[in-house]
Amino acid sequence: MASMTQSTVSFTGNLASKPSASDLLKSSSNSICGVPLKALGRAQLGAKRRDFTISAKVRKVKRHEYPWPEDPDLNVKGGVLSHLSPFKPLKEKPKPVTLDFERPLLDLQKKIVDVQKMANETGLDFSDQIISLENKYQQALKDLYTHLTPIQRVNIARHPNRPTFLDHVFNITEKFVELHGDRAGYDDPAVVTGLGTINGRSYMFMGHQKGRNTKENIQRNFGMPTPHGYRKALRMMYYADHHGFPIITFIDTPGAYADLKSEELGQGEAIAQNLRTMFGLKVPIVSIVMGEGGSGGALAIGCANKLLMLENAVFYVASPEACAAILWKTAKASPKAAEKLKITAKELCKLEVADGIIPEPLGGAHADPYWTSQQIKTAIVESMDELVKMDTEKLLKHRAQKFRKLGGFQEGIPIDPKKKVNMKKKEEAIVVSKTSEVELRDEVQKLKQQIEKAGKVSADHPEPGLNEMIEKLKREIDYEYEEAVKAVGLEDKIIMLREEVAKARNLKDQLTPALKEKIEQLNDEFNKNLSTAPNYSSLKYKLDMLEELSNAQNMSEKGTNADKLKAEIDKRFKEVMDRPDLKQKIETVKGEIAKSGVSEVVNLNQDLKEKFVQLSQELESEFKTILESMGLQVYTRSALEAKAKLDNLNEETNMIIEDVINSSNLKDKIDLLKMEVANAGNAPDAESKNKIQALEAEIKQAVADAVSSPELKDKYEKLQAEIVEATKSSVGSDGSSVKQNVEDDKLKHDGSPVEVNSEANRSFV
Repeated sequence: MASMTQSTVSFTGNLASKPSASDLLKSSSNSICGVPLKALGRAQLGAKRRDFTISAKVRKVKRHEYPWPEDPDLNVKGGVLSHLSPFKPLKEKPKPVTLDFERPLLDLQKKIVDVQKMANETGLDFSDQIISLENKYQQALKDLYTHLTPIQRVNIARHPNRPTFLDHVFNITEKFVELHGDRAGYDDPAVVTGLGTINGRSYMFMGHQKGRNTKENIQRNFGMPTPHGYRKALRMMYYADHHGFPIITFIDTPGAYADLKSEELGQGEAIAQNLRTMFGLKVPIVSIVMGEGGSGGALAIGCANKLLMLENAVFYVASPEACAAILWKTAKASPKAAEKLKITAKELCKLEVADGIIPEPLGGAHADPYWTSQQIKTAIVESMDELVKMDTEKLLKHRAQKFRKLGGFQEGIPIDPKKKVNMKKKEEAIVVSKTSEVELRDEVQKLKQQIEKAGKVSADHPEPGLNEMIEKLKREIDYEYEEAVKAVGLEDKIIMLREEVAKARNLKDQLTPALKEKIEQLNDEFNKNLSTAPNYSSLKYKLDMLEELSNAQNMSEKGTNADKLKAEIDKRFKEVMDRPDLKQKIETVKGEIAKSGVSEVVNLNQDLKEKFVQLSQELESEFKTILESMGLQVYTRSALEAKAKLDNLNEETNMIIEDVINSSNLKDKIDLLKMEVANAGNAPDAESKNKIQALEAEIKQAVADAVSSPELKDKYEKLQAEIVEATKSSVGSDGSSVKQNVEDDKLKHDGSPVEVNSEANRSFV
């Protein structure tokens, strides 16, 4: 506003004729150039003049550009009122931010950019390669975002580029007017309220507003409201309830601002007032959790008829970091805390805390903010169409019941099966108490005596208390290892290494050579220092006992399995021998042999010998079919001997290869190869690839030269000939196989089925 200066005025006359101050300050309608008419009249009398000056200046005031701009554009969507909000599009595009678990996608992005750059520089057509890489990128992105862990969703909800409340509001409303102030002297920028329309229907909007950059975040207090913000929201709730505007709230805050000043101004009282008021409002309320909803700061505007959550939003009573700091004494356990808290949209829908999930694009809401806003708009319209049909009484009851049923139960009334499934089972406390070596030794000795006694009494293999003792020993050994780790001072290193391994597994990435080397080094360091631990002798004794009992358990299981297999084979063999056709053939051959009066098969005449051999082969074929149907491999004696020779040859070859590898020259090459592979990483360059391939070729050639000695070649060729000879026929050199000998035994017992002995079983298997 232009400044105005009173002109200097001269008066004549004595003091009695001087104008008063009230005359000078009268309206300009009774004066000329700021001089009162009364003074002008007296000045014409020609009396003695006394000159003095009275000056007055008006303070220069800067012209306000807010809320009305100097030259509003009438063509802007929403008209002049759209200029009321200071929320304007950012002049600079936000910098892309890559989360830790998204780093595997950067390689594909870099390849796509490099190929496109090459195509632009050379003018060649690489469209097929670019399409293929983009398809791989989309598939990798889909795989990553369809298997997110809870802590990864927390990181997405906190993404710096995630769209804010006003971003969504301007995308879904035709008109929006921001309303300010709590009518108590303050306007909290962390809570934004205003009236807007969706599809011609007016709504009261209120929500937490974060900044889109550091400057805005400081201005908005990082979306953490003070009591003034909640009282502003309360004032707008009363306003909406009075005029009948449905309320839509957007939740995105880590929590209420918890500083000393906020507590002095009644932070808890302001939140409590909002909670009480929202349950009595007579208009429909829909809440959208678009980022993170933390504690009472989120619930203060979240007591709604319907609570909807974006796919990657979280809603919690305490942040994962705070929970981990309380329960595990370190914020590094936040991934575990996030999983246990059940804070994701999917988990909260199962628990019926949330009423629906709003989908997000792959990559999160910041990947396509407008599309996300339209999904929110659709969800709001559908929910409001359902709620506006309810009368006031039903609406209030619906809101109250939503919260009353959460986690509630009444004694004596059966629990809903659906709710019972979601109830956490009571965990039994596992008490690990160190047992003395003497007590353990006594328990193990008693257990051994029981097993021996049970084995003598019964043919079965009972295990009284064996499994329980093994589990107890495992718990004791775990406890001893923890004590040993603490004693040698490696506890911190092991915790850090576990976190690195867990992080690599969350990223669905294989352990890098560097990480494997760290594990081996730490393992070697622990084994080297283990003997210095005070509890080393106790740990070693328990390990020996565990190994002994585990071997006993394995032998017992093998014996039990062998007995079951033997019984099954005998049963199947008996079924074959009881078949009428085979039984008749056996009786016929036996009768003819009895009539001939010959006791040995070799002395039979040619015709009878052929019948005997034919029957033996038929029985052998039947038994072979049975054994193969049970998943067993049938070997002849010659095949078993060939297999033993093959094993010996393999062992001899492995020893030669080991000697070659342990030679200094080849060992140095292998170490050099390991170093090259570790340095090259997942994306080696051309030079590294050539070095790795050259080293591999040299190592392979050295091993091949070592195993191509004349002695090994002769042994291999002889063994190959024996195997070929053994596979030509299942009959041995003496004219009868193992199974044939068994059948001869069966025929000698008047054709009645007999129990297969253990030697025959070993030959069959």
